[in-house]
Amino acid sequence: MSSAEAAVGEPDPGSRQIEFRDALREAMSEEMRRDVRVFLLGEEVAQYHGAYKVSRGMVDEFGERRIIDTPISESGFAGMAIGAAMLGLRPIVEFMSWSFSLVAADPILNNAPKMLYMSGGQFGCPIVFRGNDGAGGQLGSTHSWCVEGLYSNVPGVKIAIPSCPYDAKGLLKTAIRDDDPVFFLESERMLSVKGAVPEEEYLIPFGRGIVRRRGADCTLASWGRPVNFCLEAAEELAKEGIDCEVIDLRTIRPLDLETVVRSVQRTNCCVVVDQSWSFGSPGSELAAQVHAACFDDLDNFVHRVHSADVPTPYASNLEQEYLPNVRRICEAVRHATYRA
Repeated sequence: MSSAEAAVGEPDPGSRQIEFRDALREAMSEEMRRDVRVFLLGEEVAQYHGAYKVSRGMVDEFGERRIIDTPISESGFAGMAIGAAMLGLRPIVEFMSWSFSLVAADPILNNAPKMLYMSGGQFGCPIVFRGNDGAGGQLGSTHSWCVEGLYSNVPGVKIAIPSCPYDAKGLLKTAIRDDDPVFFLESERMLSVKGAVPEEEYLIPFGRGIVRRRGADCTLASWGRPVNFCLEAAEELAKEGIDCEVIDLRTIRPLDLETVVRSVQRTNCCVVVDQSWSFGSPGSELAAQVHAACFDDLDNFVHRVHSADVPTPYASNLEQEYLPNVRRICEAVRHATYRA
C-alpha cells in the first residue's frame, strides 16, 4: 500500500522527489515565512548551513537574527531557547546529534516539559528540539544514542520520529505549531533518502499512525528508520507465505494504540520493532499495552526486536547486527507465527 492510499485526508505525495534533509528545510522555511516568531539556532546552522546541510541557504533568506550560530554549549543554547519560548517566541533547536543533548538534559527534561505545570499555566514552552538520533554510521557508542527510550519516560513532551521525507515535512510543520515541547528525532542515515513530497501545504497530526502495508498474518509496529526494515522484511516473508501488515506509528508521544489494536484483532499476532534498548523502552511499553488491549485476540505473546543490550559497537558489521535489521525481524515474525 502506498502512502497516498493509506494517508486518508492527506495530499497525494505526487511525483516530486526530494531528499529527507530538503523536506526538513522546507518545513522550517515555510513556517518561518508564516510566523515571524519562529527561529533556528544551533551549532553551524548558519554560516556552515548545518553540519548535515539541513539548513542550507536559510541564513541567506532569513538573516543572522533568525538563523543563529551558537557556541558548542548545548546546555547554554537549549536553556536560552527555553527562555525565548517562555516569552512567546517559537525556537527550533538543532542538536548536531541527540547524543549531545545529554549535556542539556536539565533544561530540556527538567524545565521545558514542566514549565506549564510549575508556573501554574503562566508560561508555556512552544519549542522544537531536533537532530540526528541513533546509530548507523560508525560514530562510536557515545555518538549513537537512541534517546527515545530515555526521553519518552518524561511526561509533558511530545516525540515525533519520521520514517520518510513526506512525514519529515508534515510532522515537523506540526511540531513547530505545537504549544508543547516537541522532540523531533531524525536519522543521519536517512538524510539523503529521497521520497515523494507535495509542494502544497500539509500537516500530519500527532498521535495518528499509518498502515504502510496491508497484511493478514502478523502486525509489525514500528517508527522511524526501522519502519523501512519492516517493509523489507515483509517482502521477504511474503515469499514464504507470511503476509505482514506494517504500521508506522509516526509519534510515540502521543502513541496511536488504536491503529495497532485494530490490526492485531485481524492478524492475531504482533511484533514490535524499536531501535532503542529494550529495558524501559517505547517498544516495551507498546507491547504491554497491546497485551492488555488484545489479550483474547493474540495467538502468541507480542515479540519485540530491539537494539542489542550493549553499548553500540564501532565495527560496521557488529553495528549492523546490533541494530534491528531485516534478518532479525524475519526471525521474530517466524517465531510469533509459529513458522520457525
